[in-house]
This record gives sequence, structure tokens and C-alpha cells, in this order.
Amino acid sequence: MKTLRITGLAVLTASAVALSMTTASAHDPETPEGQAAARAFMADHRPAERHAVVGTAAGVPCVGGKADIYPCKNVDLLSVLPLSGMGGGNGNDVWGWTDPSSGKEYAIVGRTNGTAFVDVSTPTSPRYLGNLPSNGGSSNWRDMKVYKDHAFIVADFITGHGMQVFDLTRLRTITTPQTLTADVLYREFGPAHNIAINEETGFAYAIGSNTCSGGPHMVDIRTPKSPKRAGCVSQDGYTHDTQCVIYRGPDTTYRGKEICFNSNEDTLTIVDVTNKANPVQISRKGYSGYQYSHQGWLTEDQRYFLLDDELDEQANSDKRTKTYIWDLARLSSPVHTGTYNSPATATDHNQYIKGRYSYQANYQAGLRILDVDKVSSAQLTEVGYFDIYPAGDAARFNGAWSNYPYFASGIVLVNGIEQGLVVVKPNLGGSQPGGKFENTADVAIPDGGGAVTSPVTVTGVAGNAPSGLKVNVDIKHTYRGDLVIELVAPNGSVFRLQGSSADSADNLLTTYTVNASAEAANGEWKLKVQDVAASDSGYVDAWSLQF
Repeated sequence: MKTLRITGLAVLTASAVALSMTTASAHDPETPEGQAAARAFMADHRPAERHAVVGTAAGVPCVGGKADIYPCKNVDLLSVLPLSGMGGGNGNDVWGWTDPSSGKEYAIVGRTNGTAFVDVSTPTSPRYLGNLPSNGGSSNWRDMKVYKDHAFIVADFITGHGMQVFDLTRLRTITTPQTLTADVLYREFGPAHNIAINEETGFAYAIGSNTCSGGPHMVDIRTPKSPKRAGCVSQDGYTHDTQCVIYRGPDTTYRGKEICFNSNEDTLTIVDVTNKANPVQISRKGYSGYQYSHQGWLTEDQRYFLLDDELDEQANSDKRTKTYIWDLARLSSPVHTGTYNSPATATDHNQYIKGRYSYQANYQAGLRILDVDKVSSAQLTEVGYFDIYPAGDAARFNGAWSNYPYFASGIVLVNGIEQGLVVVKPNLGGSQPGGKFENTADVAIPDGGGAVTSPVTVTGVAGNAPSGLKVNVDIKHTYRGDLVIELVAPNGSVFRLQGSSADSADNLLTTYTVNASAEAANGEWKLKVQDVAASDSGYVDAWSLQF
């Protein structure tokens, strides 16, 4: 476990709230430091806004640097749904869900007093469906993620909150807003600051909880309504945020293993969690200028990690929002290769990478979009922004808390502390990627029988598919050498991914690269799988296309 160290005076707000903060307790409600952090956050509190933008069929384009009242660049406004229109309170985190049966897109909107569910399939006219009340009180910190059509929701500073599990398919039949109830409440922890989910493995990671020394509390959610405690990562104490993946990056030592990349307040800490009963810390690395290592995300090739530090703007003389770039060629020795300095001076908060872009929610500076194409040279370039807090650009806790950029339609959700749900559409030109398109519905593979298919519909991607189209496959099957696997393009072209072999191992979790540059990107793609031998069986668990 890390030794508690004093990081110095961190000026949390411009309203002169300063405190001496130990890194391991900055968000722990049981400590004076955690309580001081909560007071600092509340010192910047502003009433929720009631400015709504709905019902305009084409939205509001970004023209001359403005869309409605909001400063912008290459990002159009589609709608604003104020907090008063979806249950009240103030906003915090946000995530999204796409209904696999209808393709409808939904926003899952965190608020201080609960979680709102909003149909954004017509993004210029979002439709509020209902509220799942907070379990046991109000909290400024609420977080949620999605797995197998279920939302998993945690909250900090509420002793008995636990993890709410909500079946999202219930939203299909709602016609008028209603108060909702959780399907399941997981009680193995009380408060938790954040939650991460590895959708490939079906494990959730509750972090900053009152268990596991504040490190990742691992939960098996492969059967969503029967979550089971799986283990703890406690070697490095409190974790503020994490991204956990099946590793496919350049370090061959760890390929195929489940790896968590933890933002641990003063370090980037990398942990092998393949064996939940015995997680292994691979590395723990600090960096010059750290104040509070807050959150970060991997580039899609898993070579680089972009890290944001929530308190460095106050400590650095130039006051610029900074993004720290890490080269992960060797997981045992991550290297901080450079730092991006934004034109803005706001506090950075949450970022997610889709294709060649990092979508950052940076409080008063709003949504900022960075091109990461030259990250290997430690260069990032801002290509767009949408500022939901026009009143200022200071390092205070107002404005954009988080964003969700993963919808197939290309819309991006931004949740504002005062503003509520802001739906925007980046307009970044022909280089904008289509992102990830996934099917998580199980498809049984007949033993020694005919081929079965699983479809994925791609929309909103201009032109042809790339020459390096990634096909991520997760198949549960004994004796995987029995399988013949093909990718079928929308026009019927067939790409052989794997032929039958003598490979007797179980299950297939891998990524294929296909040169599909001659194929139109949009349309229905199919994964075609056939078991060509007898005596073994299985199913397609999930698969996706990554553009």
C-alpha cells in the first residue's frame, strides 16, 4: 500500500478554499480531507439552470463561434434538457445505452438525487422517461456504467448506497415519466466514488469505496441480476478512477490478460487482475507536477494513456489545462513522454477516447475534443469544443462533469452540473471515425451443424471501411479449433477470419484485422460462425467492429 504523503496546499476553488490534502483520502468522507474536499466543491455551487433548447428539428449549428448562447468550434448543438425537466438536483456523471433490438439511444444521467433515463433517439427532442432515486440520500458524486443491457450505479458519501442494478430493457415500454426502482441492490460496499466495467469479461470495478483500502472492489456481473464479489485490489490504496481491458497492446508479456490502468491520486498504477483472487501490481509511476491524478483513457491501440490531473491548474504558473501523455510500450515501465497544454484554464475532469479523438469534459471549459493522431510524438491538437458554461473559464467546479461519445449516431452527451443534459454533434470532417459497433446478444453455435450469424449495423461512418478494420470476437466454446469464422460485409463479400484446426483450447477472445477498404462502411455486417466437428458446443458471447 502506498505511504500517505502530503501533496501541499491545493487551491480547490478560486473562492479561497485551500487545504492540505493527503493523497489517499481526498474523496474519503470518513476523513477531514474528504470532508474538506466536499466543502470545497460546494463552495462553487450555483443553482441549476433552466435554459432549454428542444424541438428544433435541425438543432442549432455552430456558426461564427456560437450555437445558441454557447461558444463552440466544429460542434453543433442538438438540444438541452435542464435538470428541472428530469428530476431536479445538480448533474454529475453520464453514460449511454443503445437498445440492441431497436437501435434506440438512451442517456443515463447522474444527478445529486438520483439517476435519470432519457430517450435521445431523436436527439433534438430528448424524452425524459423516469428517475431512479438515490439509495439513502443525496450525493454530488454518482457514477454509472452499462453491461448486457443493465445499468450499474454507485454513489459516494452515502454510507449504505451500494450498487444499484437496473434492467434497461424496462425503458422500452415507458410512455410517461415515472419513478423507477432498482432490480437488485449489491451491498458488499456502501459508498463508492466511481465504477468501471470491462464489458469483454463481465467484471465491474467499484473504486473509492469503503472496502479494499479504497482500491478496486471487483464484482462478477456476468449474470447482471446476480452480482458476486470477486476480489480486491488494495496494494496501492485509494484509486480514483480506472480503465480495465483485455490487453492487446504492444507488450507481449501481458497480451490476453485483464489489465487495469488506475489513476491513483499521485501515480499511474497498472495492475494485472486476470486472477481476481491474486491481482498483481505491474508498475506504479509518478510524474513531475502531479497534484491529483484523476482519470485517464487508453488510445485504441492501447499503446498510449492520456491522464488528467484535477488540481494541477491551480499549482502551475501558466494555469493551463493539462493532459499527461504516457507511452506504455512496456507496462512494467510506463514513460511520461509529454504534456499537452490547452488554450483553456479550466479544471479537467473526465475524458474518453473514440478513434483518433479524445473527448474531454473540462468543467467551465465544457467539452473539448483533441486529435490524438500524433500522440506518438507527444502531440495533441484541439479540433473542436462546446462550452456549456459561457460565464467563465476558471479552475472551478462548474459546468461539464462528464461526456459520452460512443453512440453509433455520432452524437455526444454532456452532463453539466448546473445545465443538465446537453446533446451535441461534432462536425470534424471526413476524418471523424465511426467508432465501435457491437452486438452482445448470445448466439448458440450448433454442434457440428450449420453456420449461424450475428449482425452489427454500422451507421454514420462516411465512405468505405478502413484497411485496418478491427473485428473483436468473444466466443465461448470448448475445442475452439472446431470453428470456422468469417466476416460478411453488407454487400455479401466474405472475409475468412479463422479456419478449422487442431487447437483444443477452450474459448476464443481475440481481435482480427481485416482490409475492408473496398467495402462501404455503413450497413449490416455479420459475424458468421460454424462448428464443423462433433462433440463440442458453445456460443457467440459478443463481437464488435472497431473503425
